[in-house]
Amino acid sequence: MQLRKYTTSDCGYLAELFYHTIHSVNAKDYTKEQLNVWATGTVDLKEWDESFLKHHMVVAVEHNEIVGFGDIDESGYLDRFQFKKFMGLSPRHVNLNCLFS
Repeated sequence: MQLRKYTTSDCGYLAELFYHTIHSVNAKDYTKEQLNVWATGTVDLKEWDESFLKHHMVVAVEHNEIVGFGDIDESGYLDRFQFKKFMGLSPRHVNLNCLFS
């Protein structure tokens, strides 16, 4: 897996990845209604892009496919951390200092 900086052209794919990850990985722990509130399937891509550009943002790529992403704001708050369900990763599995420094 390769890590690279976020680019604006990633935004639409990351929004799709976010939606599908929430609705597959988290489906066993939340009701459909809760999932739909969390990830509606409709996001303001301009707003997301602006947010990503303000944060320390990385994109994980494997075999030329985006498989995950994460971002931390200036205060150190881990805002989003999403990986395709087959990756089996969580924040505790990744050295975030390495990712975002």
